Amino acid sequence: MPETMQLEQTFRHRPVDAACRDLIAWLAGGAPARAEADPWGERLALVRREKVTRPVVFVGAGTCGLGAGAARTIKAVKRYLADHHLEADVVEVGCIGLCSAEPLVDVQLAGKARVCFEHVTEDCVPGLFDAIVSGKLPSDGVLGQFRTAEGEAWPGVPFLDEHPFFAPQMRRVLVNCGVIDPNRIEEYIARGGYQAFASVIRTRTREEVCDLVERSGLRGRGGGGFPTGTKWRFALKAEAEQKYLVCNADEGDPGAFMDRAVIEGDPHRVLEGMAIAAYAIGASKAYVYIRAEYPLAIRRLVEAIDQAKTYGLLGERILESGINLDIVIKKGAGAFVCGEETALINSIEGRRGMPKPRPPFPAVRGLFGKPTVINNVETLANLPTIVQEGPEVFAAIGTEKSKGTKVFALSGHVVRTGLIEVAMGTTIRRIVFDIGGGITGGRSYKAAQMGGPSGGCIPTQHLDIEIDYESLKTVGAMMGSGGLVVMDDRTCMVDVAKFFMDFIQRESCGKCIPCREGTRRMLEILQSVTRARRNEAGHQALERFKSVMYLTRLAEVIKDTSLCGLGQSAPNPVLSTLRWFRDEYDAHVFERHCPAGACRELLLYRIEPELCKGCTLCAKKCPAEAIMGAPKSQDR
Repeated sequence: MPETMQLEQTFRHRPVDAACRDLIAWLAGGAPARAEADPWGERLALVRREKVTRPVVFVGAGTCGLGAGAARTIKAVKRYLADHHLEADVVEVGCIGLCSAEPLVDVQLAGKARVCFEHVTEDCVPGLFDAIVSGKLPSDGVLGQFRTAEGEAWPGVPFLDEHPFFAPQMRRVLVNCGVIDPNRIEEYIARGGYQAFASVIRTRTREEVCDLVERSGLRGRGGGGFPTGTKWRFALKAEAEQKYLVCNADEGDPGAFMDRAVIEGDPHRVLEGMAIAAYAIGASKAYVYIRAEYPLAIRRLVEAIDQAKTYGLLGERILESGINLDIVIKKGAGAFVCGEETALINSIEGRRGMPKPRPPFPAVRGLFGKPTVINNVETLANLPTIVQEGPEVFAAIGTEKSKGTKVFALSGHVVRTGLIEVAMGTTIRRIVFDIGGGITGGRSYKAAQMGGPSGGCIPTQHLDIEIDYESLKTVGAMMGSGGLVVMDDRTCMVDVAKFFMDFIQRESCGKCIPCREGTRRMLEILQSVTRARRNEAGHQALERFKSVMYLTRLAEVIKDTSLCGLGQSAPNPVLSTLRWFRDEYDAHVFERHCPAGACRELLLYRIEPELCKGCTLCAKKCPAEAIMGAPKSQDR
């Protein structure tokens, strides 16, 4: 009996979509994954929802969408459908990226293109659906329509990929986020999911997969930027009966939510990337290390793993190939230091999350003393596309030394916040002003903080710098995992440095003295810089000046002597702000004045005699009784 027929029989008792079941059996038989050779194209088009037989309502129900009220919107939609006796499918999808426009609701009618609406709160649902039921689109709230070869386009409605937020992007990792139902493996498979993995285990050796990833130029997206294929090759060459793969989903940077959104919106892409990586290094067990603060992402991962096992894509003898892979979810307690590889390994092993000296590196001696590869979520999510399209396509995107695309969490004082994916080499200006829509309130740009707490700030004069691993270092910043916080002219850069130093100091594991004590001392110096003279006593003013003089020297010592990457990059926020915003530090130190008016202790209030009417209402209403003087008197 042919191998595909044998596999088909093993699937018959399983509750899975028939078209996708057949496709997996077809792939398992070694058939080429080409659309023109796909005998199930018509059925897969239905699974992809390119054709729908009845209306479908898609609601962005990622964590950000739920925070904006998507759960209430879903209830309102279902209530409307029930009250009007309408049959329609209500599908919860992940975040498409434009968080500032949530809750987002897409509607797809039979024979028509899918249309996206913004800011659809529960009170907007009746009006929106009254218009749609009557065959019209409302004049307000239309974000755009999806391109489709099957459905008829709505006249006069712009396409979503032409929206200023989406047009400059190159969505590869995020291609399915906000589009497919993350709870259905069938939709991922129908869009080409797991074909790369099936192809790899059928047609390529482990060495060939490592070589393919090396040729693509893929570098670690967790912040380090180490060549992914090179790391894999170290682990592949290490001799051991057991090897491990770890997916690092422990993003602890303030303002970063890339990993969470990718897992919530397209969990099977991450799992397929893990399966490819595990095959390449010879690992039969993998861990997803994810913080417990991501309950929705964890729930969708658990469901995705179960579905993949049902389809024979995880577990024992995957696709009848003899390849085994078991994936385990390990919840982290939210310690920032556990984003560091060796600290993460300690945590998985049940120990306190503290870094260890290297070498030996994890690829040689890692989890439970065995060769271990640790890759970031975004790194792994790139792999299916690299395998399917070929390394040359990926390598053609980006700059000379930084290939492909990068996902960023765009937040702060910018009009359009959200999750974006751009080609390496895109400028900060293009991200902030073209994609982000500029600064809120019409104010001016001051800086963009990149790289999380260990990153740096990019000032106005470097808005046109290209984003890649090397160029960012020249201005004191770093790629990091992908957090990008935009700040306007009301931001105090000394206060920003103090905020990040406070975060780093609290998150230090305390193992090495330079990081533990050095960051604490740097924080104390910054606190003294933002302290008013009236709150000082004795020699504190003199000590304040003396400590400021040693701030840069202290930072360099911490960088040179700390044990792990956290400590070595901890002073970056201070060094970066000192470099580009020295005048603000001078104003705080010498004039005890905050130019941005953000440091409360340095604020001074006074009554303008020519404007004061002497009505005494301010004195009566001041909760701190800070206003003194006599009415109609200059002595006030």
